[in-house]
Amino acid sequence: MRKILCSLMLATFAVSANAETKVPTSQAEISLGFAPVVKQASPAVVNIYAKIVRQGRSNPFFSDPFFEDFFGRGFSEPRPRVQNSLGSGVILSGDGYVVSNYHVVGTATEIRVVTTDRREYSAQVVLGDKESDIAILRLEEAEDLPHLNFRDSDQVEVGELALAIGNPFGVGQTVSSGIISGLARTGTATGNARGYFIQTDAAINPGNSGGALIDVNGDLIGINTSILTRSGGSNGIGFAIPANLVAEFLRQAQAGNDSFVAPWAGVAGQHMSADIAESLGLVIPMGVVISDLHSLSPLAEAGLRVGDVVTHVDGDEVNSPAEMKFRMSVSGVGGTSFLTRLRGEDSAEVEVDLIRAPETPPADETILDENTVMPGLKVSRVNPAVITRMGLLLSQTGVVVVDAGRYGGRSGLRAGDAVVSINGADIEHPQDVVDALTDPGRRLNLDVVRRGQPVSLRFRL
Repeated sequence: MRKILCSLMLATFAVSANAETKVPTSQAEISLGFAPVVKQASPAVVNIYAKIVRQGRSNPFFSDPFFEDFFGRGFSEPRPRVQNSLGSGVILSGDGYVVSNYHVVGTATEIRVVTTDRREYSAQVVLGDKESDIAILRLEEAEDLPHLNFRDSDQVEVGELALAIGNPFGVGQTVSSGIISGLARTGTATGNARGYFIQTDAAINPGNSGGALIDVNGDLIGINTSILTRSGGSNGIGFAIPANLVAEFLRQAQAGNDSFVAPWAGVAGQHMSADIAESLGLVIPMGVVISDLHSLSPLAEAGLRVGDVVTHVDGDEVNSPAEMKFRMSVSGVGGTSFLTRLRGEDSAEVEVDLIRAPETPPADETILDENTVMPGLKVSRVNPAVITRMGLLLSQTGVVVVDAGRYGGRSGLRAGDAVVSINGADIEHPQDVVDALTDPGRRLNLDVVRRGQPVSLRFRL
């Protein structure tokens, strides 16, 4: 009986991208298995070979001027090393747009893409995002390429058959089958990706990253990105980035963006636990509890406030901050989203504008010169755009360290530190830092906030 069921599962197929899934009706159809789907989809999945130059590790003594003067400048410069990266990609358009994972190609200096018919193309990353682990490539001198159609990933259901196509371990293009085993997985993926994923038990191994997860019609469901494993091999828990988000990345790349622009919500939230639900009088724990709102947040503009619960975005249920961000990112900047807000027993639907993170107040980014005691230190005034770019707390204000530089780094400063005061003088603008460090006297006292915690740095000059 088990063999019969397996045969029936493997026999479900479609003869074209527009055909409906059907149950096999003859032995001939059963024997075909997934062959028609693979034959149709596999030419759009490519192998990617990337060369990445990484800076070698530096010895802590290398930055000491004494050793640099004694051994020469070359002593203080760690040698770069070349690392080869192997992965997969999916052709999204006939004119050569390809999607892969950021961790495969995001920092590559040279990228070579090889199709199933052994054609080779040079490629460049035209848009990448480390947090989403997505990179869009453009192949040089490519035209009339086979490509996959997007499927609305919101329509995917648990239990559907799925195929993972990629280049695991560099052995060549390989196809593995399984089912969609979970949806709305957040915070469970490894690597760079931190977001919202489709889960599958189709085998995904090293080298499959960036490959296609397709349905039995040959349409793209998602981009394989990682596995959950302790041994390094596939244990049947793999994660794919939903096709709807990939489609938004493609749209922005084709529009000329060189970095992904996600709508700025200006909100911090937390998962609804059973205890929080009980305290709010909810029978079922669902939604995202708003724990912080920036004063310029479009959600605040729409009337939401701390303590409200967001249960749906554009009609889709959300149960984590990552899922809420995903829903808004798919809609894209410039449009609107409708959020279902719960406040006590009152429920309402509010319209929220999807905007870029504002550059208000102006960042006034400043690099200190040789006339200061910390030349090379780069500081900026905090605004929503800086908060988003640097991953700062919503409540952070004032002036932030963008790059500590050589001397600032040796003094203990780190990128992301909020400079509160220098020698007792309050810091509110980058120019205040310049003034305070131009002639600070014989002692230097720096008060900063690092990840919400106060840190004091004391020096004698």
